[in-house]
Amino acid sequence: MWRPWGKSTARIHHKSSPSTLFSCSSFKDIENLISDEPTKLAASKKASVIFHRVKFANSLLRAWSTRPALTLPDATTAPNPSISIPGAEKRIVVYFTSLRVVRSTFEDCKTVRSILRAFRVSIDERDLAMDSSFLGELQQILGQRKLTLPRVFIGGRYVGGADEVRTLHEAGELKKLVEGLPVVEPGVCDVCGGYSFVLCDDCYGSHKLYSDKGGFKSCTTCNENGLIRCPSCSSGPISLI
Repeated sequence: MWRPWGKSTARIHHKSSPSTLFSCSSFKDIENLISDEPTKLAASKKASVIFHRVKFANSLLRAWSTRPALTLPDATTAPNPSISIPGAEKRIVVYFTSLRVVRSTFEDCKTVRSILRAFRVSIDERDLAMDSSFLGELQQILGQRKLTLPRVFIGGRYVGGADEVRTLHEAGELKKLVEGLPVVEPGVCDVCGGYSFVLCDDCYGSHKLYSDKGGFKSCTTCNENGLIRCPSCSSGPISLI
């Protein structure tokens, strides 16, 4: 059988007060002693968090105070005035992607297209996900191999990407760039539904043709997806010569 509980007295030696007497009569007293420690730790942790927040805010304010002022690009000067698209003086040309593989790129393309469509002017949207030849076309125009999307040309002149379009739009300068471009009626094309592409009439979207002599061969009329540019709403091919 277990011995009955009795009042016990234990002497605990401490460096600062060696004569300290610790008395405990039950488990309830131990529970009360232990419960005081989390309260002190929580108060100490809260004070530490507040200190770090104040320290971070002060450092952030100091960084902003020494930060150079943001300079908006001049509406009359494109990022590179020498880059232009011949024959595109009467429309906006946007190279973008409709794929959601990279979320930030997809969101940038979506935002830029939404901003430009609000002006209700002629827009030639070139989706690299629908036709891979647009990539080679854009690389030839910009003279670069590695590219980010979207890329925007207004009136044949190169404007830039998503950051440039947003900055110009927020400054009210983008509206000046699109002035004079032909106005279009709101709505989508009845032929392609706004996709700017339709199925190829020769191969019916298979990108393959069959002949008794040669067997199957690739269709030369459409792209790799079996699509051709919408004859109703799409602009003519861009001349890079």
